[in-house]
Amino acid sequence: MAGAARTPAFGQAVIGPPGSGKTTYCLGMSEFLRAMGRRVAVVNLDPANEGLPYECAVDVSELVGLSDVMDALRLGPNGGLLYCMEYLEANLDWLRAKLDPLRGHYFLFDCPGQVELCTHHGSLRSIFSQMAQWDLRLTAVHLVDSHYCTDPAKFISVLCTSLATMLHVELPHVNLLSKMDLIEHYGKLAFNLDYYTEVLDLSYLLDHLASDPFFRHYRQLNEKLVQLIEDYSLVSFIPLNIQDKESVQRVLQAVDKANGYCFGVQEQRSLEAMMSAAMGADFHFSSYPCSLAS
Repeated sequence: MAGAARTPAFGQAVIGPPGSGKTTYCLGMSEFLRAMGRRVAVVNLDPANEGLPYECAVDVSELVGLSDVMDALRLGPNGGLLYCMEYLEANLDWLRAKLDPLRGHYFLFDCPGQVELCTHHGSLRSIFSQMAQWDLRLTAVHLVDSHYCTDPAKFISVLCTSLATMLHVELPHVNLLSKMDLIEHYGKLAFNLDYYTEVLDLSYLLDHLASDPFFRHYRQLNEKLVQLIEDYSLVSFIPLNIQDKESVQRVLQAVDKANGYCFGVQEQRSLEAMMSAAMGADFHFSSYPCSLAS
């Protein structure tokens, strides 16, 4: 992707802990984008990802396989995955050669679920940084299972992880609460959904934790964690039901604003639409078929 005069490419780096629905998201989002008329290339960056349900344009397993690394170096799955990412970082020419012929496509990068890759390990961040040098403009789409909303302690933990990820990855960022179609099966929420998506006054969560004999002993620690989250005031979530087209469209609007796609030459925007996006107002992309929103 050399040449400063070339049109920038856009895409999403789909990250999140194991089981949060990253691969399912890539499948659903790729189908939605193709229905809109965008050319999509899904790139699997997870060497442990087998039996991919989507059409894969680039697969990191062609470069390095997790099972081979584990056998050769006698590593466990966690250490093996970290080595695979370090190996990819050291062989980015391979990745660039695979991506160059796909110039003009919208990219979806299905990333590994190893949490430390997005919170403190440097390889994945370095890979994203190099992609930026190739004029590939990414938004980090961080998926978190919505069932964590049913447990105040787990939700605070998710907020800390999300904040650490946002600060470490250094990309435009959109946090998603995935599997919203299943949230009713997880139990009743202590507050309405807006409380969790907008990350409102977290002192109410502390009161809930204080009622638990175990967490009562850690109130000061929880207070400091909550204070840290609120001091940064960065974390918020968009609820996602990947089966619902309107939900997927809301996510895509947020992603396209974050990486600048909606202001690019790929889709013509009126000045009114651009200003409403910049002001944070709801707006409708003219290229979104009405049938997709119904």
